[in-house]
Amino acid sequence: MQIQLDQVKIKITSQQWLQIAQFKITPLSFTVIVGHNGSGKSTLSKFISQHQAPYSGKYSNDFKNISLVSLAQQQILLEQIFRDLNNDSVSPDDQGKTARQIMLENQSYPAEKLMQIANMVGITAYLDRPFKLLSTGEARKILLAKALIADPDLLILDEPFEGLDAASQQQWLSLLHQLKQHLTIVLVINRLTDIPQWADSIALLHQCQLITQQSAAEMLNSDIFQQLCYAEEAITVPVPQAAMPAIKLPANLQTIFDLQDVVVKYGEKTILHHLNWQVKQGEHWWIKGPNGCGKSTLLSLINGDHPQAFNNKVKLFGKQRGSGETIWEIKQYIGFLSNHFHLDYRVNCSALMIIISGYFDSIGVYQHIDENTRLNALQWLKRIDMEKFANAPFRSLSWGQQRLLLIARALVKHPPILILDEPLMGLDALNRHLVLTFIDQLITNSDTQLFFVSHHQEDQPECINRIFEFIPVNDTYQYKITAI
Repeated sequence: MQIQLDQVKIKITSQQWLQIAQFKITPLSFTVIVGHNGSGKSTLSKFISQHQAPYSGKYSNDFKNISLVSLAQQQILLEQIFRDLNNDSVSPDDQGKTARQIMLENQSYPAEKLMQIANMVGITAYLDRPFKLLSTGEARKILLAKALIADPDLLILDEPFEGLDAASQQQWLSLLHQLKQHLTIVLVINRLTDIPQWADSIALLHQCQLITQQSAAEMLNSDIFQQLCYAEEAITVPVPQAAMPAIKLPANLQTIFDLQDVVVKYGEKTILHHLNWQVKQGEHWWIKGPNGCGKSTLLSLINGDHPQAFNNKVKLFGKQRGSGETIWEIKQYIGFLSNHFHLDYRVNCSALMIIISGYFDSIGVYQHIDENTRLNALQWLKRIDMEKFANAPFRSLSWGQQRLLLIARALVKHPPILILDEPLMGLDALNRHLVLTFIDQLITNSDTQLFFVSHHQEDQPECINRIFEFIPVNDTYQYKITAI
């Protein structure tokens, strides 16, 4: 069995095409497809997985059972769960399908074999937890197990490492190396550093064109690959000024956030265990910890979104949560992005309106926009090299392009508080460097305070001066705070 493309042209939109001169996948090979956001990686993987016909060129695909694991797949599943729960006949306590139900959807499978795969992937502990409550890393493992249950002869993994901590990435690499012995695998990534040393071949995509496919040894030593590595470190782009005067925190406010003896539980599972944390003016925090430890829960408390804040001693901007303040009084100070926010973004407005909505803390835009604000949003589109997509619907764009828009949305008003939970997830090396440059420039030239989550040490913004770390101890976590 093999896949072969020769002078193939694949339609992306009415005006955009992916062009593949020569591309080949051989039996039991491990092929890496690498490229920047919008380069055509996901289009190629979807084309192969769905046995589509090309617009032109010669294409053969002998694989009969192909499984695809992608960020878009996770997004679709969560939307399906949301629709299922958005029904008057559903109990308010219903959290939707469990991980086990997601894995076994539309297929029967012997319990013994299910547990074999669950043990191999490392998901037995949360098989019966609601899928929508799983962390990014946990959900990704469930989707891999779901793919393996289908017993594929070709497995395509589109950005599987995004949002995973270092330990989880190593677990994935070990598992993929194990699967490689008896399964043909295609790995789609944007980080050059994520290429496994034991890959068989590497295909490089750029601006919707396959530049080259070579053996891994040839590619890693090629001039073009070295140039890309250099370019990852060479971006400096200034941040546009805000179109409206930046809102300021209340005068004389020294303690921004004050959390005392906070406990957050989901059923019998404790997420935050007697947590104490104070944030002062001028502090920039890196929130660290393994997948599922409670980082996103902590950030949702200070973002004003978490309902259990009302049952705890949580003061935001000097006010006890639930003392009469509205959610918009909290949101006005905050620029925010998280993986769940991205996955839940269902309003399909234009790229331009996505950025403008950051001024109003809204999902979509529902008021008149003056020319100054529109021009400011266009400046942001230019900075992220997406001017030509100004009128494109959000959901028509690639995951990485969507991510760039939501980052610009979080930064556009130069907020006093900037909360970024895995903001670089799904971005290629050039765009990661671009976003980190934006962040440090914003912090340097404004009063913005940063709260940042990433599993990658190399992603640390220069402005970070505090670390909040979740330390595993038995079945719970302790909290370590460090000034740097």
